[in-house]
Amino acid sequence: MRYVISLSLLLVVLWLAISGVYKPVLFVLGGASVILVVWLSVRMDVVGVEHNPVLFSWRLVAYWWWLFGQLVKSNLHVTRLVFQTSKVQPRLLTVPVPHEAAVAKVTYGNSVTLTPGTVTLKLTDDMLEVHALDEASARDLEGGDMARKISWLERREDNA
Repeated sequence: MRYVISLSLLLVVLWLAISGVYKPVLFVLGGASVILVVWLSVRMDVVGVEHNPVLFSWRLVAYWWWLFGQLVKSNLHVTRLVFQTSKVQPRLLTVPVPHEAAVAKVTYGNSVTLTPGTVTLKLTDDMLEVHALDEASARDLEGGDMARKISWLERREDNA
């Protein structure tokens, strides 16, 4: 029950933060949306210990800030590549996935895809297949910094 409550509270806070319009009709629609999402999540059996929305606590906010910095850095790098097309050397690479929790693996794959210059093509239990736009993007990923951050996020600093 606590997972349902934490999911509901997280969704309400997220909706209020993103909405920006606080009128009675929108409160009713937002509340209905939260109820629908929580009901669907319970029906799909995706609310529990591993899918607890507050599982990562403050670490998730710290990770988002770090990821935002990586997105800015990668955007600038890809912008430079647009003007220096000779440096674009696409490549496929496979990197290990050192995470145990499914949510951490998906977070890793999605974070790679969000970062300009790299796209996750395939995620298996222990490997991530990625398309990198150039050698520098591939090296950054192979360095394992993002994997270490996600291990820290899931409180497993010893894994990367």
